[in-house]
Amino acid sequence: MSDDKIRVILVDDEPLALRGLRHRLAAFAEIEIVAECANGREAVKEIKAKNPDLVFLDIQMPGLDGFGVVRAMIGNPAPLFVFVTAYDKFAIDAFEANALDYIVKPVEEERLKDAIHRAREALKSKAAVSRESQLVELLASLSDDERDRIKELINDPAWSEKQRYTERLSFKDGSKVVVLAADEIEWIDAAGDYMCIHAAGKTHIIRETMKALQTRLDPERFQRVHRSAIVNVGKVKELHPHSNGEYFLILEGGQELKLSRSYKDVVARFI
Repeated sequence: MSDDKIRVILVDDEPLALRGLRHRLAAFAEIEIVAECANGREAVKEIKAKNPDLVFLDIQMPGLDGFGVVRAMIGNPAPLFVFVTAYDKFAIDAFEANALDYIVKPVEEERLKDAIHRAREALKSKAAVSRESQLVELLASLSDDERDRIKELINDPAWSEKQRYTERLSFKDGSKVVVLAADEIEWIDAAGDYMCIHAAGKTHIIRETMKALQTRLDPERFQRVHRSAIVNVGKVKELHPHSNGEYFLILEGGQELKLSRSYKDVVARFI
């Protein structure tokens, strides 16, 4: 990284996705895009030729996929890699400890900010070199069966549909970035233009609409129970009917939430 610029290569076989990422990155003065690649083989060539600091790398591409690009860097200086995927938690259990980060399509502004922040910090540290070397080694160690299994998961419609929902929320809290697992969330309520996320006895306040947040959370686990409240179904301990057709939900932590008549169809989820 020179002159405080982060030299970046974008890799995606979808022109619209590539254009969208380029547009979002234009908001970051420290980002300098040195190449854009439409396939894995082109990416390998450009990475070796231009030695970027950071690569936003689509995982699922025909021919040489994102994993293949990383494996091709064995024996060469490796940049930081941010995986870009349409499927949340796509093999992340295997790679999260070594990859710098991953972003789920469609790319969200706050998530992109987090990834760039992590890249900036990592580039200041010698540990970044070790981290990416480990990633290359890990990908190189995968057997053909393991790679085939990953591809099966990608192509499984039921699995990919479920994985499009986020498994973690990340947001700024002062000078730090908080990463919250979805399962930790107990309930969410609105406070004007802000959302209050209640989890593990703490309340986190973020600027996001109820509608936008609801689309990111798995409806199998999170249900709207009021115009201004979403609840984690797994955290509901009791359901108390009220004479006017409303219900009161009692959560594991003792909190009481109202389920309004407008959302009475949700009651079946708790019975």
